[in-house]
Amino acid sequence: MDLQSPAAGHSRSWLERIGLYPPLIWGYVGLLLFMIGDGVEQGYLSKYLVVDRGVADEHNVALIFTVYGITVAIASWLSGALSDLWGPRRVMAIGLGIWVVFEIGFLLLGIAPGNYSAIMAMYAFRGFGYPLFAYGFLVWISVAAPQQRLGTAVGWFWFALTGGLFTSSSLLASFTVPTIGPYATLWCSLGLVVLGGVVALLGLQEPTGRHRLAPPGSHPIRTLLSSISIAWEKPKTAIGSIVRVINTAPQNGFVVFMPIYLTETIGFTLEQWLRLLFFMFLSNIIWNLLFGFIGDRLGWRQTVAWCGGVGSAITTLLLYSVPHTLGPSYYPLAVLAAVLYGATLAGYVPLSALMPSLAPRNKGAAMSLLNLGAGASNGVGPLIVWLFKPAVGVGGVMWIYAILYLISAGLALLLTLPSETKSEAA
Repeated sequence: MDLQSPAAGHSRSWLERIGLYPPLIWGYVGLLLFMIGDGVEQGYLSKYLVVDRGVADEHNVALIFTVYGITVAIASWLSGALSDLWGPRRVMAIGLGIWVVFEIGFLLLGIAPGNYSAIMAMYAFRGFGYPLFAYGFLVWISVAAPQQRLGTAVGWFWFALTGGLFTSSSLLASFTVPTIGPYATLWCSLGLVVLGGVVALLGLQEPTGRHRLAPPGSHPIRTLLSSISIAWEKPKTAIGSIVRVINTAPQNGFVVFMPIYLTETIGFTLEQWLRLLFFMFLSNIIWNLLFGFIGDRLGWRQTVAWCGGVGSAITTLLLYSVPHTLGPSYYPLAVLAAVLYGATLAGYVPLSALMPSLAPRNKGAAMSLLNLGAGASNGVGPLIVWLFKPAVGVGGVMWIYAILYLISAGLALLLTLPSETKSEAA
């Protein structure tokens, strides 16, 4: 998997022209495969547990996703701090091992016998796996990619992550679930995760991420605490973390109630829902790349606020109102609403370049805080469903999500870089 092929000079220049840093290319490929496996169940797991298996009701399934989100948040925070201590490559390897072990337990001890407690425990512990792998690689990108192309480099990261987590995984599930069944599909996901992990870990040759990032002699506990203390030492990094929580909290909430709402109430088939999810995130991965370029040219802060925050607030309401008002006969319009939501969601991509630039002397800690926000969104989105859906219904939850997006837009405008602050003062 060495990129030094006979055509390396030509390939290298072509990769750089589209914003890819060649020594990291196999990390992107491995991440895509890993996230396809990780995301296969996202579009149908709640319906499978509630409707098909009767393991729990919708409220208790929301609790499963909420607890899972807590472990994802912890691992997301640790990914940056542990990358400082051990290096991103080792953190990615640990994440792969955790995912594989607890996925096997999830399938054999939880899903197979229909044991709710085992499902909760194994799924929660599995939540430590993917953030260590994925966000460990994001830290690797942040310290290895050239600064002037960092926005585009992280755009490719989100292209690979989202292209796997919701896009390709949803399309795959829409074919495999009707063909081999939901349980066998989960076993297929395990194979994809192993394949992606091996590709990334064997293929990545860039030297920076193979070693610890913290200076020699740094105290481990102090290094871990720095990933939290930076929140008050550099308050804008804390604001950025909150914006990151809001960014994907709604999409993580959608997978709890949308499969059931659209199939049982609106009248879509499960395959229609899974393909709607595919088109939503196909749009998202395309715009992830575009907003990487746009953010580098028009400004990271403005792109996040207006394209991400305000745009996502509008399209969230469209995503609910179109199927609710028009019903299943107007499925193409529901797909269009989903495509628009996926596009505006990508407006947050420049945040991954903005955060380390807010603390240029402590990028690992800043990325830990960003990753904490990304991980916390896995719990916050389902938690909102668990707390509010019984009282306000699906429509009320969607309005809560839209308001949160508007709040994130206001917060994003506060994220001025040190260079911008000095320029304004001058």
